[in-house]
Amino acid sequence: MRLQLLDTQVETDVPRTTVGLAGDHGSVEMQELYETLSILAGGIETLNNDGQRFTDAQSERQTSIYSPPFYSSPTGYKMRARLYLNGDGNARRTHMSLFFVLMRSLNDPILKFPFNYKVTFCMYDQTPAQRHIIDSFRPDIRSNSFQRPRSDMNIASGIPKFFPLAMIQQEGNPYVRDDTMFIKVMVDFGDMPKTLLPYALSLNPGLPMHVQQAMIKQEAERRVQQQSE
Repeated sequence: MRLQLLDTQVETDVPRTTVGLAGDHGSVEMQELYETLSILAGGIETLNNDGQRFTDAQSERQTSIYSPPFYSSPTGYKMRARLYLNGDGNARRTHMSLFFVLMRSLNDPILKFPFNYKVTFCMYDQTPAQRHIIDSFRPDIRSNSFQRPRSDMNIASGIPKFFPLAMIQQEGNPYVRDDTMFIKVMVDFGDMPKTLLPYALSLNPGLPMHVQQAMIKQEAERRVQQQSE
């Protein structure tokens, strides 16, 4: 099985600022730049699975999978997702567990901590029905998971009981097609209403992010106008 991890962010009237990296800072800065450019170019990553990932998780040879790092913006937070296919903690052997991980980056000195933005996970229904699995959580700002990272990665935090294993293991389920599963990670900097999430996640992921943001804003304005009539 292949796991596609899509990462994105939702902003509401938040300007983007791009700054250049000063020269002669070594390979760490170049790696940071490479990772940022990779996300800006599409943000879709593939983990080749070949049917072995679930077996490895069940036998505990490899209990979790990390997504590649991604950024909330070119000068934003660095983060990644962590997926336990066979569950973690009290969700072990009953649910898939999905977590969010803050990572240390060169941007941290100019960012605000603790991290306090809603995180949404979406597992895509790959059929026209589009019954996506959507769940969100708000950070506990007292937790070490959301403080400024002092090592490469903070402790993962998220949703232990994201999706029942019994459903994902059913033959013909709509979330695994051609041995591939798609999971999207959204960081909401604009406090999007919960009622707008299904619309936002129904948009074509292939559209540029600024186009998706414009469509979400238009839909929000349309709903407000509709309510006032």
